[in-house]
Amino acid sequence: MNARIGRNEACACGSGRKYKKCCGGPEAVAAAAARAAQPADVPALLELLRTGRHAELESRAAALLATQRESGILWKLLSAARHAQGKDALAALENAARCSPRDAEAHTNLGNGLRARGRLAEAAEAHRRAIALNGDYAEAHNNLGSVQRDLAQLEAAAASYGRAVALKPEFALAQHNLGIVLRELGRPEEAAKAHRRALSLVPDFADAHAQLGSALRDLGRLEEAVGCFRRALLMEPRHVEALRHIADTLLLLQRPEPAAEHYRRLLALRPDDGEVHSNLGSCLRDLGQMQAACEAFERAVGLRPDAAGMHSNLGNALYDLGRFEEAVASYRRAIELEPGSARAHSNLGSALRELGRLEEAEASLERAVALDPAVELLTNLAAVQRLLGRGEQAVEKVRRAIELDPAAATAIVARAELAVDRGEFSAAEALYRQAFAQDADFAVAWAGIPATRRMTREDASWLMQAEALAARPRPPRAEVSLRFAMGKYLDDIGEYDAAFAQYFKANELVKTYRPAHDRRLLEDTFDFVRQLYDEEWIEAARARTRIARRPVFVVGMPRSGTSLTEQILASHPAVFGAGELSFWKSASARVGVTSVESGVTPELSESLAAEYERLLATLAGDRAWVVDKMPGNFAHLGMIHAALPQARIIHMQRNPIDTCLSLYFQNFHVAHSYANDLDDLAHYYDQYAGLMSHWRRVLPPDAILEVPYEGLVAEPELWSRRLVEFAGLPWDQACLEFHSTERSVRTFSRWQVRQKISTRSVERWRRYAAYIGPLLRLDPAAADGPPPGAPIVKEAGARPAA
Repeated sequence: MNARIGRNEACACGSGRKYKKCCGGPEAVAAAAARAAQPADVPALLELLRTGRHAELESRAAALLATQRESGILWKLLSAARHAQGKDALAALENAARCSPRDAEAHTNLGNGLRARGRLAEAAEAHRRAIALNGDYAEAHNNLGSVQRDLAQLEAAAASYGRAVALKPEFALAQHNLGIVLRELGRPEEAAKAHRRALSLVPDFADAHAQLGSALRDLGRLEEAVGCFRRALLMEPRHVEALRHIADTLLLLQRPEPAAEHYRRLLALRPDDGEVHSNLGSCLRDLGQMQAACEAFERAVGLRPDAAGMHSNLGNALYDLGRFEEAVASYRRAIELEPGSARAHSNLGSALRELGRLEEAEASLERAVALDPAVELLTNLAAVQRLLGRGEQAVEKVRRAIELDPAAATAIVARAELAVDRGEFSAAEALYRQAFAQDADFAVAWAGIPATRRMTREDASWLMQAEALAARPRPPRAEVSLRFAMGKYLDDIGEYDAAFAQYFKANELVKTYRPAHDRRLLEDTFDFVRQLYDEEWIEAARARTRIARRPVFVVGMPRSGTSLTEQILASHPAVFGAGELSFWKSASARVGVTSVESGVTPELSESLAAEYERLLATLAGDRAWVVDKMPGNFAHLGMIHAALPQARIIHMQRNPIDTCLSLYFQNFHVAHSYANDLDDLAHYYDQYAGLMSHWRRVLPPDAILEVPYEGLVAEPELWSRRLVEFAGLPWDQACLEFHSTERSVRTFSRWQVRQKISTRSVERWRRYAAYIGPLLRLDPAAADGPPPGAPIVKEAGARPAA
């Protein structure tokens, strides 16, 4: 017998609550009514859902709805079936919520469907209706948090996720979502704790491992982050975000090889992701695979032509390959897309510097510094101003950099470089050591010390530290400076076999990230010069007016004594030593094209002469004699003589093997692509010698003074007097005291030119005869072998183990 229970009586269910507050309450009555209204087929339909028979479930639910349009449960089941098959379920979700207005689950399901359609405001309202119906519904709070995060309402999202986990602490997804939004709010420590709570509930939660790794990376705990990403990938090898983040983190850890591997795995899943192609390019660049890096950046730019940073990255790869004109174009495109990018302006300045367009380079770097007076940009500008002979301005830029960050190792090293230029070697060494104290992994700082003096065996601790630095994993560029420096140390102390091993390893490393020397291009270039600049051309192009300055050009192979010659002449009070000016290199390209297309006129030569005189005036002030000691001007002597018939040309010659070996021992920039291989060096020397023979034939015999380096160091006064006389100057005794002259010198010979003349470097090659077979053919005297008493050496051409 079912007696009617009064609303204020105890409920028959045994809850101890009044009937109106328990089974007789409105919510319970509605639920009971809903259950009573459910079709008899519902249990069978639920079984279809449980067993994944979604197509059959969709068909049967749709058939039932033809006669039961107001059944909320049927609409819910239909929406579940369609959603599971990837079909649009929104209409079914809307009908489920309409037919079951007090069903909180139906409303939050509708919110999820609206969110998937991007209708975020409506989605948030649906989740709020669910929460209004059931304030303890943790899933609805979690879902509302996700919509709020989509709306960038991060604080509100964190509150919603927090409410979800407070209601249901075992809710792993809500814990995970809370961690994501806390990280986005800049609270990585709290985010990491939330992800750890999620993982304590679901240990194989791949997303949570990946997001924990991201939080740890934000905290600077990179190794732990990598471990989290690896665990995520063990559980889900195709986890896109884990692949992306582990690759990015390995790149930060300077492990480009495994980073590249993960970027490639990611590209197999996302082949059209321009950012991943760009990051892969960065890895390949660090690995020294310059051509492959360039190709990766080109693909990135093709996919993201509107991304300024990717154009800059492509410019960097082209720069590494020595394709400076193309690099300039890439940097200019980056600047068009992002005019306020200080980095792009700085990169453009670096490329223009390599093209010898120093004034333009300075302007670009000035713009970069105006946009962002950062330490690195200031030091880059200072480097160009050094080359322009603007030492005071360079010093001021370095001073500003150090003021910005007194601990910045790059700025301290820039200051040390300026000190070496001025001959302040003790101060420079102290600065290099200071920079290294600030950054104990800054290889460039430690490698700078041997350039300040001759090393001795008492400096063994320097070598130990250099070896330790070189043993650490680092990109090839960073290791190269150490290898060259160790080679110098070992050469200084007479350990020649060990020295060559270091020089060999340094040069082989350089080959991994610089373009190979193009012998055919060099031959074609010098052939063009010989064919164009013949006696007829020079006569037709000779300027008819003369400039007031008295330029003196010191040319020859690099490392042939050009710096020493400039120092001797620049010690004369009437002479200004301008260093290595790149004017004629850039002018050569213009003149060559003009001559081929429209012939040549004296007016062209005169305009070049006037332009050059203006440059000299900015450098030399009121001194009429100016020494331009760019060795590579040997390739432009026809043009130089035509524009400046009164110019004096001093050709320095040194034993070809000593010259080439000295080149091999220096860390030259990309412009000297031949300097890292002994065969290439021998080929380059042959081409240079052939071109100089051409100039001797076509230029007036009194235009060039041939000076043997060995003669200069053996009889310094005799040859110094000849140099001064050839320049058209009266003798001055200061020219013999050149090592005491206070001036800035910016070449590899900065230390040597401030020492008294020595013959120690004459026939230096004999100490290395065992290793330099390709060079020995350059000098017939090499057949004589080592001098008496020299140690027996290995077979010529053999190479020591690297």
